[in-house]
Amino acid sequence: MHRTDPVDGVDPVDPVGAADTDVEEILAGIGPRLRALRRDRGLTLEALAAATGISVSTLSRLESGKRRPTLELLIPLARTHRVALDQLVAAPATGDPRLHLKPHHKEPGNVLVPLTQYPGRVQVFKQVLAHREPKLVTHGGYEWLYVLAGELRLILGEREFTLRPGEVAEFDTGEPHWFGPAGAHAVEILHLFGPRGDQAVVRTGPSTTTP
Repeated sequence: MHRTDPVDGVDPVDPVGAADTDVEEILAGIGPRLRALRRDRGLTLEALAAATGISVSTLSRLESGKRRPTLELLIPLARTHRVALDQLVAAPATGDPRLHLKPHHKEPGNVLVPLTQYPGRVQVFKQVLAHREPKLVTHGGYEWLYVLAGELRLILGEREFTLRPGEVAEFDTGEPHWFGPAGAHAVEILHLFGPRGDQAVVRTGPSTTTP
């Protein structure tokens, strides 16, 4: 028998059916999201397969929606792409008060993730930079670059540096500058920008010992 809500005369919601529909919609969105993320990073299926240990055919079926995603498949993909698992799944909000950061995809292989939202103050970003041709620029401010993975090529005027994971550079952006991957592979960095020329103030340094 067809039932209606006694209060407003509308059909009651079947919570089980609604939940099943939500799950199917979430799962259906994972494949296209994986494909877009891979292409934004400039990766082929073969390169992603080598990095994750997942076969090319399985990755292809995941992206096309012909293979149901499982944690065993999503965890290595999230680790390789350096994103949170819920970013791949795009799960609905659960009341978690933590910020869910949204990356901005620029040119293919370039990703910018804002980590702060303080207008007029020092801004912090996480960046993945793909290969590009050097083009020196100048503008007001001060920058710090910390290399997380890969190698960073930094050009300051007529000087050139190569930074490796754990190394830091800081400079006045009024000087002609450019930075990007030192080779063909992408580089991942933390990027701090002080729009008013703010400079870092070091309060502590390496401890010294006396013989």
